[in-house]
Amino acid sequence: MSDNTAEAAKRPWVTWFGDDFTGSAAVMEVLAFAGLPSVLFTDIPDDRLAARFGDCQGIGIASTARSHGPDWMAANLPAPLAWLHGLGAPILHYKICSTFDSSPETGSIGRAIEIGLGIRPARAVPLLTAAPTMRRYQTFGHLFAGGLDGVARLDRHPVMAHHPVTPMAEADLLRHLSKQTDLPGGLIDLEAMAADPQARLSDLLGDGVRILSLDSIDAVSETAAGALIWQNSADLGFVAGSQGVEYALIRHWQQSGLLPEPESVGSAGAVDRIAAVSGSISPITARQLDWAGRNGFALLAFDASTVCGPAESLEAEENRLVEAASIAAERGGSPLVYSARGHDGPEISRFRKALRESGMDAATANRQIGEALGRILDRILRATGIRRAVISGGDSSGHGMRQLGLSALVAKAPTIPGAALCTAHGEGPHDGLEIALKGGQMGSEDYFGWIRDGGGARSNPG
Repeated sequence: MSDNTAEAAKRPWVTWFGDDFTGSAAVMEVLAFAGLPSVLFTDIPDDRLAARFGDCQGIGIASTARSHGPDWMAANLPAPLAWLHGLGAPILHYKICSTFDSSPETGSIGRAIEIGLGIRPARAVPLLTAAPTMRRYQTFGHLFAGGLDGVARLDRHPVMAHHPVTPMAEADLLRHLSKQTDLPGGLIDLEAMAADPQARLSDLLGDGVRILSLDSIDAVSETAAGALIWQNSADLGFVAGSQGVEYALIRHWQQSGLLPEPESVGSAGAVDRIAAVSGSISPITARQLDWAGRNGFALLAFDASTVCGPAESLEAEENRLVEAASIAAERGGSPLVYSARGHDGPEISRFRKALRESGMDAATANRQIGEALGRILDRILRATGIRRAVISGGDSSGHGMRQLGLSALVAKAPTIPGAALCTAHGEGPHDGLEIALKGGQMGSEDYFGWIRDGGGARSNPG
């Protein structure tokens, strides 16, 4: 830490504000399973709730910023960022997706950085998107992401190139970001990371660079990135990036003796049934749905086109699915409501046709899909008494979680990196619910079954 006073020792080590719920939970998971008690709030907590988790060394707030425009960000980011800044952690992290989901119009990372610098001034903002543990790699400024069929450059990735809201046509992150902000950017590439990253940092700061893109492909470069951020936190206290930021910091903390090696975390134990909803169009999620359908899950298709029509049609669709899910649960199955199975199925064509005819914008429709899935899950849990759940899809998780009346999450059991089983806290009937939030591109083929089994680390998931 920056000093040895008792007051400093009480401060958290890192705070973060996430642009979606799944990524926000992933940061908490990284910290918690490394031995740093951490909590994720779903909004700025009141004093009583904050005090309940006052001993946490990692504190975050989740949002749905990834699915909103710059005006929404300007209105909604300052308050939670200021609250987190006030906790006094050396690092304030704006958490982005590890596939850099963003555009000038939706989820603008550039605008978020500008707003963050207004809350916590810094000479420059490190941008660490890579997370090798999650098969996200940055080399010479270009981002690559792994999936079930290998590793692809971001603009050629089978999921990200076809993202319904923020399709990626550029893998050079600073080039992509230049359309979102006028802040000058510079790169600390693999060669500099291996040789003398501090010297390269000094050169870039001397040139007036404000955004520092950091390459990372393995444990060595990741540790170097963590050391660079931590040792320069007085000047670089506001950071943007994926959970790769926390992976990098933890590697440095462990290597430097600040943090001991953690104890392993086991399974939460198997249950007979879980309930799940999915709003993802990812081919990875489609394979997970196929596996689930063969292994004790009742797959129930949600007609997403109903969000574009009369409210009565949507209500009727929700009622139908809750009834079908309740019947499936009574028969011993695990209900799994999904809006799509991949990005090119007939349900996608039906939804897009309804969207065009309605005149509704895509962002509003996607939000309404997430909210509808959240309402459906809420009612299924109430009707069946099921106490373990999954929400699949980054945007769906954020909008869906808000329908459950939950105010805080703590990590309980690991699965694949970025999609742990958590315990939820709230004032309503879902207090104590075990829930996993999974991004569309995340997870092994048997992910839903893994959650039903209680998670827990294993050497060869899948």
